[in-house]
Amino acid sequence: MTKYYADVKAKPDFVALEKEVLKFWEEDKTFEKSVHNRDGAAEFVFYDGPPFANGTPHYGHIMVSYVKDVVARFQTMDGKKVERRLGWDCHGLPAEMAAEKQLGVSGRKQIEAYGVEKFNNFCRSDVLKYSGIWVELFKRIGRWVDFNHDYKTMNLPFMESVIHNFKELYDKGLVYEDYRVLPYSWAAETPLSNFEVNLGYKDKTDTAITVMFKLETGQKILVWTTTPWTLPSNLMLAVGKDIDYVVMEEDGQQYILAEARFGSYKKQLEHAVMVKKIKGAELLDLSYEPMFPYFAKLKEKGAFKILSGEFVSTEDGTGVVHIAPGFGQDDFDACRAYDENFPVVCPVDEAGKFTAEVPDYEGKQVFETNEPILAWLKANGILVKKEQDTHTYPFCWRTDTPLIYKAMSSWFVKVMDFRDEMVQLNQQINWIPGHIKDGRFGKWLEGARDWSISRNRFWGTPIPVWKSDNPDFPRVDVFGSVAEIKAATGIEVDNLHKPYIDDVVYPNPDDKSGKTMMRRVSDVFDCWFESGSMPYAQIHYPFENKEWFENHFPADFIVEAIDQTRGWFYTLTVLSTALHHKPAFKNCICTGLLMAEGGQKLSKRLKNYPDPNEILDSIGSDALRWFLVSSPVLKGGNVAVDKEGKEIAKASRSAMIPLWNAFYFFTLYANAEDYEAKEISSSSEAIDNYILSKLKNLAVVVKKNLETYEVADACAKVSDFMEILNNWYIRRTRDRFWEGEHNAFDTLYTVLVNVSKIAAPLMPFICEYVYKTLTKGESVHLCDYPMLEEIKADNALMADMDFVQDLCSTGKFIREEKNLRNRLPLASMTLIGAKLSPEYQEIVKDELNVKEVKFDDNLDNYASKKVYLYTPLLGKTLGKNMGAVMAAYKQGQWTLNTDGTLSIGGQNLTSDLFEVRLEMKDGVAGQAFDSNKAVLTLDTVVTDTLKREGMARDFVRLIQTLRKDKDFNISDRIELHYQTANAELAKALAENEKYISEQVLAVKVEPTCTSGSEADIEGGLVVYDAFKHCA
Repeated sequence: MTKYYADVKAKPDFVALEKEVLKFWEEDKTFEKSVHNRDGAAEFVFYDGPPFANGTPHYGHIMVSYVKDVVARFQTMDGKKVERRLGWDCHGLPAEMAAEKQLGVSGRKQIEAYGVEKFNNFCRSDVLKYSGIWVELFKRIGRWVDFNHDYKTMNLPFMESVIHNFKELYDKGLVYEDYRVLPYSWAAETPLSNFEVNLGYKDKTDTAITVMFKLETGQKILVWTTTPWTLPSNLMLAVGKDIDYVVMEEDGQQYILAEARFGSYKKQLEHAVMVKKIKGAELLDLSYEPMFPYFAKLKEKGAFKILSGEFVSTEDGTGVVHIAPGFGQDDFDACRAYDENFPVVCPVDEAGKFTAEVPDYEGKQVFETNEPILAWLKANGILVKKEQDTHTYPFCWRTDTPLIYKAMSSWFVKVMDFRDEMVQLNQQINWIPGHIKDGRFGKWLEGARDWSISRNRFWGTPIPVWKSDNPDFPRVDVFGSVAEIKAATGIEVDNLHKPYIDDVVYPNPDDKSGKTMMRRVSDVFDCWFESGSMPYAQIHYPFENKEWFENHFPADFIVEAIDQTRGWFYTLTVLSTALHHKPAFKNCICTGLLMAEGGQKLSKRLKNYPDPNEILDSIGSDALRWFLVSSPVLKGGNVAVDKEGKEIAKASRSAMIPLWNAFYFFTLYANAEDYEAKEISSSSEAIDNYILSKLKNLAVVVKKNLETYEVADACAKVSDFMEILNNWYIRRTRDRFWEGEHNAFDTLYTVLVNVSKIAAPLMPFICEYVYKTLTKGESVHLCDYPMLEEIKADNALMADMDFVQDLCSTGKFIREEKNLRNRLPLASMTLIGAKLSPEYQEIVKDELNVKEVKFDDNLDNYASKKVYLYTPLLGKTLGKNMGAVMAAYKQGQWTLNTDGTLSIGGQNLTSDLFEVRLEMKDGVAGQAFDSNKAVLTLDTVVTDTLKREGMARDFVRLIQTLRKDKDFNISDRIELHYQTANAELAKALAENEKYISEQVLAVKVEPTCTSGSEADIEGGLVVYDAFKHCA
């Protein structure tokens, strides 16, 4: 006996299988071969957004890794060369925050005392401490990526490309330095960009207060604020010049507030009477007394007056806004519009603490001063009202602390100068899902503002700007390479990090005395500037690979979660537009988010999700991959990862287990038959040609799905095909395999080999195992994607057979609805509105277990047509004609037209405005299907003969299960024994003994059995056992 295929277990151990495949891939260097085998082919380029390696990977990282791997494997099989280079994000706040925590230092002063060199060296050593865990995870999940030629944002070549990008922007006039109010993280001691701010909004409850300022007229004006800590820095008040204000008087004291806001202060002003109404314009330029003494001297420079502000509203507060230009951009702009030389004070240090300029609160964090300030206001009779106000407020995305807004100097990219071009270039990008283009991302681009790219931190690429230290000899030098620095300074730079780069100090050429020196500005780049520079810096462009880059930009593909529309997708777009006037990428999958059950955020602290390593060790990577890439998350939806991982395990049932079951079935029967199958393109059997046609259709559709990055749709198509393969083709051809029919073997072999190729990117481990076992080939991942041109798809055959399957599914649904099990034979079924060939009638009789198939063309005997109107849509479409239509509808006065429209109430309605349903008449066990073109009914009357035949079929199922439990070979003949005291059951088994024998391969059936298994069949107890027959 020759076995052409390895013995395959009925129940696979997918985890063990995957480890076996991983070992083969590593020893065979299959990934490297898959890349180099395509040398000389067109290249497919995708950008791998670099993760921070100072933390461990989570499900979000795993999800996008799977998507990247799916696309890269498919493109490789489709003939492209796809180099995949891993990258590591090394700079920025995540690294610095982790270093501060471990070193026990916090803030600029402590870091400088500790030593910038030591601090940055620690960051360098610490930032990749988990990289080994990342690499091992990537290997375990089957993500093919080049670990040996990775790029790191902290390496000199990468950093040099970053400063080159800055120099290019500077030379184009797209970079400037300015003093502005910026969102500021006092916990991280750095400003944040506007899109970083959008990463961390939360609800925050603040104490909102109303206070009084005394005007030069002796009147008191009411002012509302949610930031009491900014009051010591108040320099102006703002009103709306066109807003109506009221002057209220009580005991000779007048109070001013917006008329529209008076209702909120009735309690405080219950005894006051209105003296007059005025426009805000009448209040402009009035002076008032400083509330606090700290900056009172600025009154002589024009401070402490009332100005006009377009931002003033009467939605809340008093209609009067307190202005502290050092802590609000609107405040800052209003003061500079009032006087371009207006003094700006910002008495808060890098740590968010008051400086000596505000001595009463010096050294205190600003949020901690709210209550002491409130107490002072109350004690001095200035506090009018105190209340709690809950509003959305920005928090630092790294430290989870509330931000402040703080005036400071920063370097900006002039994004607003080329914003319109970004919007135009975005139209060239294929977004998945499509609504991101003009929705979340497009709207963000339309509102884009200039980008603050400098950070007053330590661990990062330096801003390459040197300034004169003598204002008498002003000069600015900007360098875009190490070579430029050496040419200008004579200093060889081999490390661009602080503090080494800050040692590059050289004489100002404009001062002939040589005393004035050029010194670098202290800031480093926002790490998001580095992420936007990744396409260039990963290959050290333009210093190396210049021609290659310019021929392969933009990238073909990127993928990340939806939050990156405010992050990486945006920074890539900013720099690609400014530098190259192109989009950075052609196609982008913007995934939804992975959540815990109940919509909670996945949380390590709450442990509300299963450990990925435990899932990989218990269920396997292919199941996890399928769960994620087949889910709505790839269409922008959110998906829950249940705590027990049950949904992940369930995912394997839609494709992996069906593929394995078909694979097991084939090898079991092929080995039993000693047959080595071959690939074929057609067969003499219609059902073979049907599944071959469906196979070709699968290859075409999945290829199109993967080419257009509709990965979830590709998964759905594979799952649907596996359902047809197992529950239609194999189930209906099982006897042919038992009889050793070669066409059946060749057909199933052809299907399995090519499904393993088609689905290889989606299930790389199991497809590898199936392919290698069947073909003895090296690897499915070294194959071309199958086009199956030799198979001539028979579309008519597919349509007919699909109709028959639909019909059978409908019949089984009716059985289930009427509680008639499938093994119970029925007298007949009737098909109304369609015909079946004799061949298909036999299939339907077998599938639905009916004795006869009947036909009828008179639908009215079985069902009536009902029309349902889509009233919300109708109202918008019909307007005033809606009444007549509804009146006719209630009377049942309507006509269905041959063109699919509905005539009703003098209107012709198109098919999108109504639905026609077929409703079965009383006593009819039926169901409409195929878009109401046909109706199927079943005769549900069960005679005694039919009942007994059903009992025999139930008995056959019991014996088949017993054969499996006893591990009989599929070809083993048996001797069957049974015994029952139930007369009807005994009669049923006796009447159908021949059928039973044929089905269970019994050469002998004895109605006596003293011991064995027991079961109940329709109320009758039966004892049964079986033994191998020895010839």
